[in-house]
Amino acid sequence: MKSLLSFTPLLALVAALAPPPATPAVAADPATPAGFTPLFNGRDLAGWHGWDIHKKGATPADVDKMTADEKAKAVAAWTADAKKHWTVETGELVNDGYGAYLATDKDYGDVELVLDYKTVAKADSGIYLRGTPQVQIWDSNQVFDPKNPTRRPHLGSGGLFNNTPGAAGRDPLVIADKPFGEWNHFRIVQVGERTSVWLNGKLVVDHARMENYWKRTDPLRKRGPILLQTHGGEIRWKNLAVREIPAAEADGILAKHAAAGFEPVFNGTDFTGWAGPLENYEVADRAIVCRPKKGGNVYTAAEYGDFAARLEYRVPPGGNNGLAVRYPGGTKHAATEAMCELQILDDDHPRYAKLDPRQFNGSAYGMVAAHRGYARPAGEWNFLEVTAVGHRLQVELNGTRILDADLSAVTTFKDNQPHPGKDRLTGHFGFCGHNDPVAFRDIRIKRLGPRAPLGHLYQQPAGSRRPFARTLGALR
Repeated sequence: MKSLLSFTPLLALVAALAPPPATPAVAADPATPAGFTPLFNGRDLAGWHGWDIHKKGATPADVDKMTADEKAKAVAAWTADAKKHWTVETGELVNDGYGAYLATDKDYGDVELVLDYKTVAKADSGIYLRGTPQVQIWDSNQVFDPKNPTRRPHLGSGGLFNNTPGAAGRDPLVIADKPFGEWNHFRIVQVGERTSVWLNGKLVVDHARMENYWKRTDPLRKRGPILLQTHGGEIRWKNLAVREIPAAEADGILAKHAAAGFEPVFNGTDFTGWAGPLENYEVADRAIVCRPKKGGNVYTAAEYGDFAARLEYRVPPGGNNGLAVRYPGGTKHAATEAMCELQILDDDHPRYAKLDPRQFNGSAYGMVAAHRGYARPAGEWNFLEVTAVGHRLQVELNGTRILDADLSAVTTFKDNQPHPGKDRLTGHFGFCGHNDPVAFRDIRIKRLGPRAPLGHLYQQPAGSRRPFARTLGALR
């Protein structure tokens, strides 16, 4: 016993010098899928603020114009109001049906969003994406009211309610709501303006364009917060999580949708099926690349009438090129003698700061300006889709429609230079090199029937005839 006691001070010293036992790791929330980030911690409103978004002077455009101090003051007031109506109960985020909406502190672009909600009879709520309404939530037991024909809760939740009546996605494809008292599960995937919604495992919106409620003639904003709407009835939320979609995955989603009929026109190894000054281009990493300090128009041997083309392109810093749309071939000037040259440009580069708006990326060169701000940074691949039906041209960049114009209606041109080819209805498809190593890959074209609806891929609002980008010009 004496020898054991003699070791007691030593044992105490060893214990004192030993590192403290490791704190057990906090287990990940089993409701959060792998790769997702929780938006709600189950305890408080951390990561969220209030936004009385429909109050006069509080729209996204209004907030853009605020100074930092003005915005801080407004957000503080909205958040104070929200805290009167939003509470946390046993890990659930609860709203009593009133008060300012909740908005994420962070802005998001392309995302996959999952969440669960439970609501009450006659409920009317929703989820804003990029600060824009909305994926609709309401009581599907309500009957159709002929006095208010555009409000159709009997068709179920999940539709893009604030789209134009008759537009794809506005009404859900199927009724997927669960009975009151049960939790509903949303999965929402948004790439550009393209929104797909699954409610309780059923597809209710299939890759539809989400319209810009705040200014319908503009594209959806590139980024913005996620908002939870409150609208007169209690609603509970849990298991909110988001995953930001990287560019390569986003391109894959866009390429996969409605892919039937798109045929490759470039084999990835050589210029079989192409014409023009091919010596000025090279094939590198399965892409057609304009050689530095070289140029000229290269184009498909085949000609096209009405068509849709999908491709990926990459510009170096300051890079300049273009798509030759319905090009007559030979050595003709694509910008004026084809239907158009569709500009491909790193228009964020300082050298282009003073261009005519009709020269910026995605524009029908010299004729119609595209909306700006939707291209990825120089050096990254972009996904581009171009549709020509009759005289109408639509351009979708990274999932967002940036141009919609009837070129036959154009009467004014950059530098007053005539464009005699703008009314062409057939021609080749190609690229207009301008000395920069701009790259194009995965080039596919789909021939369209002579009476194919223009919005077949774009789900244009029914009855719309108004040229989209021509009316407003470029975003500034």
